[in-house]
Amino acid sequence: MKKGPLIGFGMMGLILLAIALLTPWNTLNTGHIGIIMLCLIVVAMMMGFPSAFTLMGMGVLFSWIAYRSVDPGIAVQQTLDLAVQRSYGVMTSDVLIAVPLFLFMGYLVERANLIKKLFHAIHIATARIPGSLAVATLVTCAIFATATGIVGAVVTLMGLLALPAMLRAGYDTKLSAGVIAAGGTLGILIPPSILLIVYGATAGVSVVQLYAGALFPGLMLAGLYVVYVILVAWLKPQWAPPLSTQDRSVPLPSHMEQISARHGALAIPGLVRTLFGQRDATVSRAAAGRDLLMASLPALVFALIMGLTWNTLTKPTETFDTSGLVEMGTSVEAFSSEGESEATAPGISEPPVEENTAPGIEEPPALEEPPMPEEPVTLEEPPALAEPDAASADTSTEREPAPAAFWKTVGVGAAVLGVGYLLLTFPRLEVFHMLLTSFFPLAVMILGVLGSIVFGLATPSEAAAVGALGGFVLAAFYMANEKPREQRRRWWPSWIVLWGIFLASIIWFVLYRAEVLATPLPPILGQASMLAFLVWALLASWQVKLIPMLRESVFLTAKTSAMVCWLFVGASIYSAAFSLLGGQHVVEQWVLSLNMTPLEFLLLTQLIIFLLGWPLEWTEIIVIFMPIFIPLLAHFNIDPLFFGLLVALNLQMSFLSPPMAPAAFYLKGIAPPSVSLGQIFLGSMPFLGLVIVSMAILYIWPQIGLWLPGVLYK
Repeated sequence: MKKGPLIGFGMMGLILLAIALLTPWNTLNTGHIGIIMLCLIVVAMMMGFPSAFTLMGMGVLFSWIAYRSVDPGIAVQQTLDLAVQRSYGVMTSDVLIAVPLFLFMGYLVERANLIKKLFHAIHIATARIPGSLAVATLVTCAIFATATGIVGAVVTLMGLLALPAMLRAGYDTKLSAGVIAAGGTLGILIPPSILLIVYGATAGVSVVQLYAGALFPGLMLAGLYVVYVILVAWLKPQWAPPLSTQDRSVPLPSHMEQISARHGALAIPGLVRTLFGQRDATVSRAAAGRDLLMASLPALVFALIMGLTWNTLTKPTETFDTSGLVEMGTSVEAFSSEGESEATAPGISEPPVEENTAPGIEEPPALEEPPMPEEPVTLEEPPALAEPDAASADTSTEREPAPAAFWKTVGVGAAVLGVGYLLLTFPRLEVFHMLLTSFFPLAVMILGVLGSIVFGLATPSEAAAVGALGGFVLAAFYMANEKPREQRRRWWPSWIVLWGIFLASIIWFVLYRAEVLATPLPPILGQASMLAFLVWALLASWQVKLIPMLRESVFLTAKTSAMVCWLFVGASIYSAAFSLLGGQHVVEQWVLSLNMTPLEFLLLTQLIIFLLGWPLEWTEIIVIFMPIFIPLLAHFNIDPLFFGLLVALNLQMSFLSPPMAPAAFYLKGIAPPSVSLGQIFLGSMPFLGLVIVSMAILYIWPQIGLWLPGVLYK
């Protein structure tokens, strides 16, 4: 028998043996039945039964047992009512709307054929760094995993693309396999992550705060991976040989070669002389103008960001004159007759109680008519508010001075741009062009989705819808670039119309939010943008053959979304049955009887999650076991947000640790025959250690994950 089934059957046997020996059969109660139910679900899933339907089946069965122990006559009716209510509650959850939209965005990006260009551009950009191929693989995995969130897809694609390249370059097999397996799992931690949505829906934690909290821990873990690879390549260059000069060279277009040969290697002076100097028939001025505009993009973006920041920092403070206003609740002079000058006391006082009153209810004395004033009281018109003088009006519209830190930032940024432009050669400009057409569109889409969520501009569902639209646009653009030039010419008119209206909408929205423009975005502009996009989508589908890709992406999105939603339904019914049987109470009593400190509790739960990662998927761990751990967090004063970040880091190990290690098996399925499963496991071990180090760092300095949510959502 192979080792995998042998280990699986051995673990199932140990669980069943523990149930048989530890269950108090003589004093069996419903709480003990709940614990047996928890163990049996692990065994059933290890045997290969479908998770969602196994959870639903066991949940319905044990719910009936729980209700039958109270009232056998209505147990069936109560069980069916519970199943219907739990199913309806899950299917109407607003949080889960983002799941199919993010999945659709990921499948579109995965099938857009941009990962090859992305990997090549990052590889060339990092060519002088030790272990550049492995570093480029990690960066590409992080970006692509963030865009898709699908571990199997990222590991498979990067295994087909990067593993042969690293092996041809002489990289160590274990290091190459470990880099791909570890980098492909970053998508379940770095937002926008499906895992964080599922945890937020299960634990009742804001998904927006989870995204903000997971950003820096995810970047920290990816940074640890990159630092480890660079150190290994520096200490042991035979494991990651440096690239040859030929591999580091960047082929230049013909017009760049001619400009470089005539005006020198520096890009900016050569392009300016070509564009404004003596005309050369062999070099197109249009191409030189496009290159000069592309080179000026960093300066234009920096100027736009600094301008908007200056407008926000120097915005005049609005002051309001409140001298003529009277505070509510103060006393006012009562209207009284002539000779009375007393003012009423603030508040309402009770009438005095006369002493020696006889018991019973007496008719109140007749009210005396108040004396009429000799002259009628007239209300005087309040004095008009004085008009502010010219000096005060001028000061109210003057801008505040910008802080010194802003000007220091402008100076440092301008100096960096100046040095960069002085050192900008034509090969570096071509590398920037490669990044501009592969890395930056994907990065802008990801940052736009995350930024709109983190800064409160959109809900996760709305941002996911925009991300799905961005994924469609990227897929169409990259597939169009693969077509011949003659076909692309018919594509440009619709492309220009779409992006013109889209960019105008974005610029108008940004200027309105920065209060440069006083009027909001006209509805007609949004309607025109949607109409232009629909026309463009029809043309794109016809020109670029997007229909097969869309059909496959929609099918895979529906399939995965149905799996996640039915898994939630099964887990909801299962957790309800577990609570009805009293299993949650038994677990709480056992944990509290141990008198653990918060650190010991965290170590215990993280160890359990790590061990559960061997036989179970992360979705099953989240929806089954998080409802057991979450109620205990309040006793140990642990923030559920912080606990969720630790769980997300821990579940990285469930994809890498043997004997299960899904990422290792994904990679083995497409790796050359010379790469064994043992080599993949050995290559993953250092990255497992780095995950543990990152968890320790997050525990010692929890503000790594809690600072950003605390700043944004006080």
